[in-house]
Amino acid sequence: MTEADIARAARSQPVITDKDIDAAARKNRMPTEAELARVPVPVTPRIDALPQPQSQRKIDLGAIAGGYDAMGQPDPAKGSLPVGPTLLVFVSFAMPETALGRLVDQAARTGATLVLRGFVEDSLQKTVSRVQRVIGTRKVGFQIDPQAFDRFSITATPSFVLIKDGAVPAPCAAGTCFDTSSYALAAGDVSVDYALRFIQRTAPRFSREAETYLSKLKGG
Repeated sequence: MTEADIARAARSQPVITDKDIDAAARKNRMPTEAELARVPVPVTPRIDALPQPQSQRKIDLGAIAGGYDAMGQPDPAKGSLPVGPTLLVFVSFAMPETALGRLVDQAARTGATLVLRGFVEDSLQKTVSRVQRVIGTRKVGFQIDPQAFDRFSITATPSFVLIKDGAVPAPCAAGTCFDTSSYALAAGDVSVDYALRFIQRTAPRFSREAETYLSKLKGG
């Protein structure tokens, strides 16, 4: 590019004057304090106004969505472990109603805890309504814990996990985990008593814990 070309290019560029700068400043001025005061302030949403499940009987949402004691984990509020063995029954609402109803009945009689992976259609309200319909008037522990499925490598429902009396969990990728020697696992479309007898046959060291729950079924 020659000097003549550079000169022509310079002459073709727009010239910005002080008058142009003042006009732009007036057009894009900062708002005054009075103008800012008139801007509405966002209101914090009312959590208590969220829709509530329509149910004739109160559902313990804390028991459904959590449950340190039922999982054999230390409760931060209590700083202790549950006494005695723990029986977890992993279920899904995709199971046949008759099979699920049978497990609910046996869990109520033995004190076992039913564990779900997650919410029904990602809705707490639909989950509570479904749990209410399945439980009815029976007293049974229900909790939602997707990490528990990973913690015990659950791949099918129903599955039954019997945790040994006095077992202590340790930190792991799924939060807290039990050593494989401290629990026994049975899976299949069977009843609680069948699963417990299967554990007694295949893992005799858990016979005493299994018998604890079998005796409740016999007595109940």
